[in-house]
Amino acid sequence: TPLLMANHRNDSPSGLSDIEEGDGLLGTGLTTRHIEAFGRTVTSTAGHLIGPAEPNGTHYHNAISDIHRELRRPTTQRKVFSLTQTTATDLVRSKLSTSEIQSRALSSLSDDLLANIPDDTSSYSLFQGFQASLPEDDPSQKRSRRRNSKSTKRLKDVEKGGTLTAGPVALKEQRKSLSRRLDLMGIRKNMCSAEIHEIDNKIANLHKMRQIVLDRLAGLEKDEASLEHDLTELDNKLEDLEEEVETPELSVTAEATKSSEGQEGSITSSDPAMDASFMSESIYEKIPASSPKSLRQRSIRKRSMPILHEHFAPGSLIKEVNAHTDMITAIDFDYPFGTMVSAALDDTVRVWDMNVGRCTGFLEGHHASVRCLQVQDNIVATGSMDASVRLWDLSRARPATRDSRLNNHERDQLDDFDVPSPASTASNLEDCHVFSLDAHVDEVTAIHFKGDTLISGSADKTLRQWDLVNGRCVQTLDILWAATQSSSSMGDGNWRPSGRLPDASADFVGAVQCFDAALACGTADGMVRLWDLRSGQVHRSLVGHTGPVTSLQFDDVHMVTGSLDRSIRIWDLRTGSIYDAYAYDKPITSMMFDAKRIVAAAGENVVKVYDKADANHWDCGPGVGIDDQGPAPATVERVRLKDGYLVEGRKDGTMAAWTC
Repeated sequence: TPLLMANHRNDSPSGLSDIEEGDGLLGTGLTTRHIEAFGRTVTSTAGHLIGPAEPNGTHYHNAISDIHRELRRPTTQRKVFSLTQTTATDLVRSKLSTSEIQSRALSSLSDDLLANIPDDTSSYSLFQGFQASLPEDDPSQKRSRRRNSKSTKRLKDVEKGGTLTAGPVALKEQRKSLSRRLDLMGIRKNMCSAEIHEIDNKIANLHKMRQIVLDRLAGLEKDEASLEHDLTELDNKLEDLEEEVETPELSVTAEATKSSEGQEGSITSSDPAMDASFMSESIYEKIPASSPKSLRQRSIRKRSMPILHEHFAPGSLIKEVNAHTDMITAIDFDYPFGTMVSAALDDTVRVWDMNVGRCTGFLEGHHASVRCLQVQDNIVATGSMDASVRLWDLSRARPATRDSRLNNHERDQLDDFDVPSPASTASNLEDCHVFSLDAHVDEVTAIHFKGDTLISGSADKTLRQWDLVNGRCVQTLDILWAATQSSSSMGDGNWRPSGRLPDASADFVGAVQCFDAALACGTADGMVRLWDLRSGQVHRSLVGHTGPVTSLQFDDVHMVTGSLDRSIRIWDLRTGSIYDAYAYDKPITSMMFDAKRIVAAAGENVVKVYDKADANHWDCGPGVGIDDQGPAPATVERVRLKDGYLVEGRKDGTMAAWTC
């Protein structure tokens, strides 16, 4: 339009003026003169735009200059840029109102989404909730309270004056105000209740999400265990191949050595000093070929550690297995979901893979039941009623034979907790025996080893210190002699300062633990003696228990002991005094503690747990929540605790793992 007007002013002066002067534009209509003037204007403009440029035609250049000048303005440039960046959808929305957009959005939803909109359970509107949520210090509420206080004061003044003309009005105002506040409180209560329901729903959803993640973690750990099993089989195959390669070389070396010995035999056979026949052949057989120290160096720990049990609630059952046919006498494991060894009065010692809850083999060699055992990495020490202590190296276990693999495959199709027969899997652990320590003359009731030192306690009333490198006894500690020396120094002729004889039905040595040169021993007279292995003397005696000591464990500061006198005592090793004590209804048969809890078997079908942090006592085990009318689980006899992972063994041979 500006271009048309500029063109009209320069080249056709009569066009626009004629249109403005004619009354047809403002009156009844357009005349022929108006149409002719408009045609001349359009023709002239088109001619200048399309035709060749005239030397004196400046209207076109003026119009273009005006356009360029307009585009150089910042406001115009911003408008142009915003227009270029605007999408078609925004252009359409700019032509619609907000209510129309909301209406179209609701109408475009599917019926399924509209059907899942939750119903509003509240009987109050949002505006009422907003009013109720206003603080009490709102100016309007202040004015209302001020007005109520004035009316109340006026009512009191009226009552004092004797006239009651204004009383009903003030009472009605006060009643209206109180009713209003009461309604607001009801709305607030409803809002709090709605928030609680919403939080409960969120908690339920979080629990479902947690269970889903736990199931995912369990699947990952199962796949992880399968991969580690396959990797172990490959390592065993590689070791077998390496041994097959080394065997021919060793045989050639042995033949060369034998031939050289044959050549020298004619020279040395006549010398009785060089003849080895003065030593019996059985002596050679008893000398160990290798020591547990070297075996422990090649012990291979699992590459991964299961963490699923850490996310269970305390007291949750992880696995349960019918392990033996008689009472469990000893159990121990190296770490959670690792390797566990159990012994019972059925004269068997079983090795378990705790990750799958399956027996992997038997440790055969003792001639009687095993009373005590300890597992450290791949080394297992067992003390038996046949007065011997045997050491086993589980890293020596060979892969199962073809027949045993077939049995394992068939057993996998059954319950995961099936116990195999000794004939099916005993062969893969037959090479694990290292050597036997034979020096006691009565049954071994307590053992503990740390590093290269093993301490064993026996019913022959002695403690023996063993060197695991050489496999021999290096020191014998006579408990009766030490007790006599202690009694004579205290002026008492009996073997215990209190004069009380030990319980004949209990083990004479109930528990031992050693660390470097320090040794703690609990005996049937209720005494806890602290020995110095360098001198072989009793350094200190802890007096307090009135019954045989059945279990003990110490750390840097405290020692915890359990006894048949139905108590657990915590001793301060710095002062030798009792730090704390807990009484139970029945005798303590087994006890162990970690950084957080103390667990004990106290003659019941539950494990007694004590939390150190909050001093809370609670029960864990099969007897929790069991109705008195149903069959009761067997009594728990042995407990072991490591890193919040609890394993308990019962009188009927059942074992179970719990989170603790």
